[in-house]
Amino acid sequence: MSARRPRPSSRRFGAKATLDGTDGALAARADGNTWRDAVVRYYSLAKPGVLYGNVLTAAAGFLFASPGRVDWPLFVAVCIGTTLVIGSACVLNNVLDRDIDTVMERTRKRATVTGRVQARNAVLYSVLLGVAGIGILAAWTNWLVVAVGLGGYLAYVVLYGMLSKRMSVHGTLVGSISGAAPVVGGYVGASGVLDAGAVIVFLMLFFWQLPAFYAISIYRRDEYARAGVPVIAVVRGVANTTVQVLVYTVAFTVVALLPSRRGWWAGVTRR
Repeated sequence: MSARRPRPSSRRFGAKATLDGTDGALAARADGNTWRDAVVRYYSLAKPGVLYGNVLTAAAGFLFASPGRVDWPLFVAVCIGTTLVIGSACVLNNVLDRDIDTVMERTRKRATVTGRVQARNAVLYSVLLGVAGIGILAAWTNWLVVAVGLGGYLAYVVLYGMLSKRMSVHGTLVGSISGAAPVVGGYVGASGVLDAGAVIVFLMLFFWQLPAFYAISIYRRDEYARAGVPVIAVVRGVANTTVQVLVYTVAFTVVALLPSRRGWWAGVTRR
């Protein structure tokens, strides 16, 4: 063990805290003063795990709406623009959630909590990412992609991060709306229309998120309670949350089977 940079205590941060790739763990490892550490800290603010998972759904939505020839330059523009917009929202969410992140074990080492990135600098970083992302979408995609991107941004930052997450047991539902926006953005980027196919991919991602997030609310129930976040497991209990997990799992399964009935939406039949 280096005397200059000791390994954080496993009792405090968890045995795998320095080994995982979460944004908090990335920021904790980048505790030096080199430019590389600074880059990693800013990179961690974009929540890479959340970012890449959402961009992957945007790519999937684009390809789903392109059963024939794929417009690869358009595909790249949609993915890059979406990446920057989502990154912007994640950075700003880090700034807004500093009080909650201080209490939560998995987030207390985020750079905005430790002060290694000042809130003002994080906000400027978020603005730059957002302007660049919307600019790319506006210049090289279509107005539907821009609208979905802005709508998802506002839903995540304002409706979820600033309001429902802190005030309502339905915060996870609101957050899942923003989480399903990228797949719709990818879909309309390729199709240019909002049709039944767009509705199906939205519902697939919406219902898929809820069992996962409700399970997390059970796993992190005590931490959410200490932070004052009214997630379903805290407000309504584990038994009720378990039932909700089952209900939304069934709903996802039903919606996921709809694409096999390819005549249900005009996005495919028109081709």
